Amino acid sequence: MALLRERQTRPATVPAPPRKLPGLALAAAGVAVAWAVHLLVPAVPMLTAAVVLGIVVAHLPLARSLVRGTARPGLTLAGKRLMRVGVVLLGLKLSLDDVLGIGWATVLMVLAVVAATFFGTWWLGRRMGLPGDQPLLIATGYSICGASAIGAVSEATDSDERDTATSVALVTLCGTLAIAVLPLLHGPLGLTDAEFGRWVGASVHDVGQVVATAQTAGPGALGEAVLVKLMRVALLAPLVAAVALSVRRRRRTAPQTAAENGRGSARPPLVPLFVVGFLAMVALRSTGLLPATAIDVAQHAQELLLAAALFGLGSAVHLPTLTRTGGRVAALGLASWVVVAGVSYGGVLLTTG
Repeated sequence: MALLRERQTRPATVPAPPRKLPGLALAAAGVAVAWAVHLLVPAVPMLTAAVVLGIVVAHLPLARSLVRGTARPGLTLAGKRLMRVGVVLLGLKLSLDDVLGIGWATVLMVLAVVAATFFGTWWLGRRMGLPGDQPLLIATGYSICGASAIGAVSEATDSDERDTATSVALVTLCGTLAIAVLPLLHGPLGLTDAEFGRWVGASVHDVGQVVATAQTAGPGALGEAVLVKLMRVALLAPLVAAVALSVRRRRRTAPQTAAENGRGSARPPLVPLFVVGFLAMVALRSTGLLPATAIDVAQHAQELLLAAALFGLGSAVHLPTLTRTGGRVAALGLASWVVVAGVSYGGVLLTTG
């Protein structure tokens, strides 16, 4: 009886946590291939290649079971944790001198572009009935800095992985198209090289896509594009903080709804830790104490981490599911693209005329 009682009260064996190494190894291999693609075709940013490769691998017959089974925990870890570290290191691209150097008129123009794109896309996405957090995530990606911003906001909202992956796929597709389309409009729109660079920086999503697009008009255009783009990146921290605050308020007023959704009733921090890290990196870069070598190493690490994260997110895209809302998602992407390109074009003309 004593032995029986001991067996009954003995705690159940806790299963070992899922192994993440296979997924991380697959993500590393995806980054290597994406890097090779970028070397062979410099016009294709490594981050764009990583997302596309993740989607392709997830739908290959021989790899499908691996991506959905053994490798899934590691790929999810890459899409979440590595994304956070990459966003933190993204702060080293920006200093306060960069922001102050572009002038208040340009700062106001960037604020107007971001506000119009974010709220316009979010409102339209909700009206079109897109599921989950897709309207919010797509609005974030178009208005701030593409997939990096989507990853940051999805962490603050604890968004479903498929919502995040779908949003990343859409924003990456449109940003890739911008590399080919926007240079064709340089002449017809009557923009100088500097104006074209500012337009690209204000309207294209990912930093790598901005560089690939603006460099077609020369180094002057590229410099203007990067400065304006970094101003948009600087708005990532306040946007994520605002979203986190909104989530806290929503869960405080309706905790039972949060629990029903499987997200728990615990409130997220007002400012996520990785956003604090992003701001700390901006402050560190602004001191001028970091040697150029350290900044270069950190930026290469940031690219590799974000590429691994985007490969992981791309592998979560399920095209058959995506086709159910594919028409609405594509329509929202096109409408948002028109908004951000149109508002930024007007803003460039007003601030440089």
